Amino acid sequence: MSIPLGIHLYLPPLAVVKVQRVDTRYQGQYDAAASSDLIDGRFENAPVTDRRIRVVIGTRSRLELRERLTFLAFIAPNFLLFGVFVFWPLVFAAYLSLFDWNMSAPIRVFIGFENYRDLINDKLFWKVLGNTARFIGGSVTGTVAIALVLALALNERLRGRSVYRAAVFSPTITTAAAVAIVWQFIFDAEYGLVRALLSYVGVASPKWLGDPAWAMTSLTIVAIWQRIGYVTVIFLAGLQAIPRELYEAAKVDGAGAISRFRHVTLPLLSPITFFVIVTSVIYSFQAFDLIAVMTAGGPIDATNVLSYYLYETAFKFFKAGLAASIALVFFSLVLVLTVLQQYIGRRWVHYA
Repeated sequence: MSIPLGIHLYLPPLAVVKVQRVDTRYQGQYDAAASSDLIDGRFENAPVTDRRIRVVIGTRSRLELRERLTFLAFIAPNFLLFGVFVFWPLVFAAYLSLFDWNMSAPIRVFIGFENYRDLINDKLFWKVLGNTARFIGGSVTGTVAIALVLALALNERLRGRSVYRAAVFSPTITTAAAVAIVWQFIFDAEYGLVRALLSYVGVASPKWLGDPAWAMTSLTIVAIWQRIGYVTVIFLAGLQAIPRELYEAAKVDGAGAISRFRHVTLPLLSPITFFVIVTSVIYSFQAFDLIAVMTAGGPIDATNVLSYYLYETAFKFFKAGLAASIALVFFSLVLVLTVLQQYIGRRWVHYA
């Protein structure tokens, strides 16, 4: 197949062109890019030949450059925000943790790793870690278990289930401060709703928020109630994504309800469960508003967790260096738990 006369070859600036003769056995099999350019008439005054011409352009085309610039334009704001609000505060906190600095005074005294040594030797710090572990364990376990049961119930064909779904989700859209104030009244030792109900059945009501033995339990109940709507909706979406044919096939094979739940629902719901556990752990680590309004870390530091301990150290005692070291320990714990969860998730999460 020959190239018509009168066509000349036009090359873009800075282009490196390699012209190669190819065996006539492959005559007519044009390279897609070269043939389209020839058809469009962009290659003019090309030499007349009955051989196939392959044109290899060594420089980056304008289209590729435009795509790269578009890609950079999209990701640059994200990297900028990450650097300003995540990376730089982390680096600055690491820097501050090496100093003894009272925020009311302009002088910073370099003390190296003394702040970390003080944390290790502080009994309150270890008590706070224990409180944090109890709060996370109780709230995450309770939230996931109850939300899964609610999602299974709301996934059935119930009359008025839309109303039930809205009622379950309503605590999620309520501000934490309002939730804390309402539950503070419910747990009130003198006029609370819980005390009234227990008195009605002849049971003495403890001081829910004033007794160190019950304060953390009370906060855990409130945290579960506030978080449960969101987790239920996530579970419900996962349940609705499971094909009904799998349940019908298992039922035909003689599997009962419990067996179908164990061998169909749980494996296919494991990615959702994994996501819920990871986000709930991080959310519980960051719990502050409920504690600040309901107990302020008391009584006798029974509800003092890492987030509130960090707040008190920085803004009540103005120890910026010590607070920065607490923040880094906080960050390290969240990072380690997240990585551990990712590792465990690879073993038991089943993706369809």
